[in-house]
Amino acid sequence: MENLLIDIGNTSVKIALSKGTEVLEVNKYRGNDILKFVENFINGRSFDVIVVSSVRDTKKEDFNQLSSSCKKFVYLDDQTKIPIINKYSTPSTLGSDRIAAAVAAVDLFPSQNCIIFDFGTAITIDFISDKGEFRGGNISVGLRTRFKSLNHFTQKLPLLDNPQNISDIGGSTTEAIENGVVLGAIFEVEGYIKKYPGYNYIFTGGDAIYFAEKLKSSIFVVYNLVLMGLARIADYHAEN
Repeated sequence: MENLLIDIGNTSVKIALSKGTEVLEVNKYRGNDILKFVENFINGRSFDVIVVSSVRDTKKEDFNQLSSSCKKFVYLDDQTKIPIINKYSTPSTLGSDRIAAAVAAVDLFPSQNCIIFDFGTAITIDFISDKGEFRGGNISVGLRTRFKSLNHFTQKLPLLDNPQNISDIGGSTTEAIENGVVLGAIFEVEGYIKKYPGYNYIFTGGDAIYFAEKLKSSIFVVYNLVLMGLARIADYHAEN
């Protein structure tokens, strides 16, 4: 029997099926009526495990009705048993997407040091040790959030989006904003890569490919890293 994975992000919801650690099909939804979207996807089917990861203001009780559609229901939080070691000093404040991504990284690169760059509303930079430990990480500002902040907190700067091309020096205000935002983020990422040579650098999130195309370093783009981690967690709970 298959498992059902639900990844609730800041701007979208992804639902996927999995068998073992393999993610089979991915459906994406934008909106706030999450349960209706999930129920329409389930459509009377049953699963071994349903696992939910949410970075929104939700709680386990919001999804109680899903328990009737599976043998085991898992709402990923700091109390959830996971197949890696979590060294974070405040696990109750750790985003479930970050821990799911870490689980996937350990599965993809066992006994290797990794840095996960998740490019979304925020940019998270998380460190995985060669002992399979989530060591923690940092949270920075995502590209579109940077563009929105410049527009919101100034009176004359326009709202822009990710440009296809950038230069070192902007010849107009539009170019200056685009270059400043994108290069600022690129230099930030390159700083981590320079400081931690020999790690596996994993890019994921909505802007992962955008950044990968602009960096010369050897990196791995894993677009559905969080879902892969949820698949591993679902498989872990199916076996235990």
